Amino acid sequence: MQNTRLNTSFNVETTAVAAYSSKTPGQSSDTIKWIFTPLLTAKEACTSELMGLKLILTVVFLLVFISATVTAEYIRPPPRKTLHFPWSSRPSSHPQQVHISLAGDKHIRVSWVTDDKSCPSTVEYGTSPGRYSAISHGESTSYNYLFYSSGQIHHTVIGPLEPNAVYFYRCGGEGPEFQLKTPPAQLPITFAVAGDLGQTGWTKSTLDHIDQCKYDVHLLPGDLSYADYMQHRWDTFGKLVEPLASARPWMVTEGNHEEESIPIFKDGFQSYNSRWKMPFEESGSSSNLYYSFDVAGAHIIMLGSYTDYDEYSEQYNWLKADLAKVDRKKVPWLLVLFHVPWYNSNHAHQGEGDEMKAAIEPLLHGAGVDIVLAGHVHAYERTKRVNQGNLDPCGAVHITIGDGGNREGLAQKYINPQPEWSVFREASFGHGELKLVNSSHAYWTWHRNDDDEPVRSDQVWITSLASSGCLHEKRQLRKILMGP
Repeated sequence: MQNTRLNTSFNVETTAVAAYSSKTPGQSSDTIKWIFTPLLTAKEACTSELMGLKLILTVVFLLVFISATVTAEYIRPPPRKTLHFPWSSRPSSHPQQVHISLAGDKHIRVSWVTDDKSCPSTVEYGTSPGRYSAISHGESTSYNYLFYSSGQIHHTVIGPLEPNAVYFYRCGGEGPEFQLKTPPAQLPITFAVAGDLGQTGWTKSTLDHIDQCKYDVHLLPGDLSYADYMQHRWDTFGKLVEPLASARPWMVTEGNHEEESIPIFKDGFQSYNSRWKMPFEESGSSSNLYYSFDVAGAHIIMLGSYTDYDEYSEQYNWLKADLAKVDRKKVPWLLVLFHVPWYNSNHAHQGEGDEMKAAIEPLLHGAGVDIVLAGHVHAYERTKRVNQGNLDPCGAVHITIGDGGNREGLAQKYINPQPEWSVFREASFGHGELKLVNSSHAYWTWHRNDDDEPVRSDQVWITSLASSGCLHEKRQLRKILMGP
């Protein structure tokens, strides 16, 4: 006799799938079918009342297992210490801490630091190793913080560049050659996502796992170096991420650990703004703390949780104008990143995003934002589509991914019972991968750092609001919030 099987179905955008079978694009039904095999066959269960009781208990266990996967239980390895970096033997004129970012249509910004402050801000580049067919000139800056003096920080924009192409480049006319790959011009595109990185052994594990995935752009929702006023930690962080950040664009926004104001230094983001220049000018923003960019079929908005966001602020009015210009026929996906999560069922940082949520969420909902990515809470959580605290099929999916590996450790205490809008939550270090497959479907996965192996622990297919009737339903709301 064949084994008895239990069959059930769940909605694709509201169920943690935990590495079982999933719906693929083009299916007519938004369901995922789960098939579980009981520990006993029907024939064995009939042999005695005891075996029948065991079968019932087995089924109950499976049903409890299905409902319990939303808050994953996992025995975590011990914490890892902060990394220490040996003295560098690079000549003072050679580039270090090299990283790249998108800088408008078909352009890349190359940023690096030299100890020699007289070095030129030039980048030579071409499509063949050692053969540079073009050169660009940029700008440089430096800063002082108490007894610390930074090296010369260079920013140079290169391009126009071909999409989905490999380029070789050299900074300042000296030192090693680097290699980068530009993102594709059209879908599909893959993003790596990790926030709250820091500089620990777990950070290194997360970066190693990201390096294994074939991503095009890294999105980082705040808390980069965890320098926390110790400026040399900005330098060590730049060296730590250089192998990845020099090869693929890193698009970042600020978190609370980037804010380093003290009474004699009012500009709390001086270090961050000097080192990690993003395309704020290219997107019409007046501040490096919030900006937007287009890549492939997505419009991505990076907001600042630690700069003014009320309806009279520059950020709010810039966001309103930016959203009004988005053409969802050209960019069917609309993503937003900021540091402090709005939907958080962890005890850590509870309620800290409420004021920003009250001011900004109506704009994002009216524009039909698909996915919101945040950090700050050192754990992972994914929600159903939600708006104003209620389930809404036309709301955004919110994902908290502040689990990059920082030294403060994990936030392991959750609020119970679990809110209705929360699908999957787990206090583990890891990273996410978001693949926008086409204009209607995206595939999200979260990979736990299980010792030194990336383990896919959550995955889901997400349907874009541009492919549904939601944007049509929001036309009047959009006009009220953002004008005609």
